Amino acid sequence: MKNLLLLRHAKSDWGGDYDTDHERPLARRGRSAARLVGSFLTSVGPIPEVILTSTAVRAQTTAELAKASGRWSSLIVPSRDFYGAGPGSVLQLIQQQEDSIKTLMLVGHNPTWESLAHLLIGGGNLRFPTGALARIRSPESRWSQTEFGNNTLSWLVTPKLLKKGFGG
Repeated sequence: MKNLLLLRHAKSDWGGDYDTDHERPLARRGRSAARLVGSFLTSVGPIPEVILTSTAVRAQTTAELAKASGRWSSLIVPSRDFYGAGPGSVLQLIQQQEDSIKTLMLVGHNPTWESLAHLLIGGGNLRFPTGALARIRSPESRWSQTEFGNNTLSWLVTPKLLKKGFGG
């Protein structure tokens, strides 16, 4: 059985000083949310061994802050392929992962994350606000066998929900 954690980047700073969308940083609220998600995941598990993240500044910063707050030893691997990728492309990246990895985290963007989660679990209408984290369980023992429709959503949490009941 494999665990896939989908984390949408936290709230970004639309008024920040940046040249391109790719360089847009996190807002103060986003930085706080990323830390909260990291602490939450440490308390409930599973902890990712590998974190694949979009190379966008807001996604990489979300991954780094969650990892630091949760005190994980996870390897962070930036992937330019996540920025603007569709669900099919992301599934191919999932399928290429080493089978020794039991828990994989992906940090990226909407609308891809909503569509990806929907397709992985075979339906539903999931809303992925900034900073949302979902745990999806695959019945497969090999990442290459991961397909759309044969996985189970274990939970989905948002920073707003966590602030109310976890750390706020």
